[in-house]
Amino acid sequence: MLSIAEAERLIGQHLPCLPIESLPLAQCSGAVLRENIYSERDQPPFDRVVMDGIALDSAATREGMWRLRIQAVQAAGDPPLTLASRASCIEVMTGAVLPGGCDAVVPVEQISVADGEARLQEGSAVQPWQHVHRRGSDTQQGSLLLAAGTRLTAPEVAIAASAGAARIRVSHQPALAVISTGNELVEPGEALLPHQIRRSNVYGIIAALRCHGFQRVAEDHVRDDAQALRSRLRFHLDTHDVLILSGGVSAGRFDLVPRVLTELGARTIFHRVAQRPGRPLWFGIAPTGAAVFALPGNPVSTLVCLRRYVIPALFAAMGQGPVRPERIALAGKLEVTAELATFLPVRADVDDEGLAWAVPCPTNGSGDFVSLGGTEGFVELPPGPATLPRGFVTRLYRW
Repeated sequence: MLSIAEAERLIGQHLPCLPIESLPLAQCSGAVLRENIYSERDQPPFDRVVMDGIALDSAATREGMWRLRIQAVQAAGDPPLTLASRASCIEVMTGAVLPGGCDAVVPVEQISVADGEARLQEGSAVQPWQHVHRRGSDTQQGSLLLAAGTRLTAPEVAIAASAGAARIRVSHQPALAVISTGNELVEPGEALLPHQIRRSNVYGIIAALRCHGFQRVAEDHVRDDAQALRSRLRFHLDTHDVLILSGGVSAGRFDLVPRVLTELGARTIFHRVAQRPGRPLWFGIAPTGAAVFALPGNPVSTLVCLRRYVIPALFAAMGQGPVRPERIALAGKLEVTAELATFLPVRADVDDEGLAWAVPCPTNGSGDFVSLGGTEGFVELPPGPATLPRGFVTRLYRW
């Protein structure tokens, strides 16, 4: 069996890089950037007023001028005015250009206005450039704002817009097919016999994919029949970038998925990883170039393998740069008996100091998906036997 690290390496080595497309900025949320974005001008592009009030020459107050004639009003978006004399001031609004001849802003709360004059409290100190966001203090024209490989969330989309990017080059969203196998599965809402179970894994997989921003997701269900499986998998391999199967990958008589994929020309990259749950995980590449992740059918195994391998691999195929792993400490001492790496569902409890601790929420086997309710995700523990102390820090994978 492969180690987790070796399985990760092989997936990264064989998963093809997805193509690039140009999209309107409004459609790019959650996408991975495939070009660098540079600042089209200084930010801010001018000396910017950050408080409603009056703009003035600060030297006036140093000369004892506490009553200034209000010359005009400078609103945000208006061309800049110019101060007529040091004895004058200009009423300004937040976001406006600082008028020429001015080097400071006094907030409206610190002045009184009467008879066309702004009156400051005598002896108040007005410092040069107070309440002014100086031109170029955030970034300068031509500076790199966003690097290729960045996943675009709300701040990044706003940054791209500030650079004038109406369309940007991003990774094409992969076309995903989520396929369940098994005669025992019955759709929610349909009549259920005592010997059957609900088809739930696919809905969990689709929910996880969409939570992570993947929208091009089709789904299918195939009975444990080699001919039917061969036909449906051939169709999906021809029409999708990635197949995610649930079930049919162990060593039983009706675990047909690996054999059928091989008959269709798919190359097995690995089958079985030294982990618990999810040991029978299968990964391969079809002649069409489609990647196939065949996940064990037990619900806990399915979701763990999806989050641990499939979702990170999809982002890597979209060109996302390395992501710093999230770390968390165990809330108490833990005995690890398995000789395989263990994925343990946890709840994150926050203490009085604001620190998060991983509280184990063990399942009653890999079929006990009900126990996953209320968990944040799972932690990855090293092979045992071992005693892990309270405070042992490990990686956390959120669902």
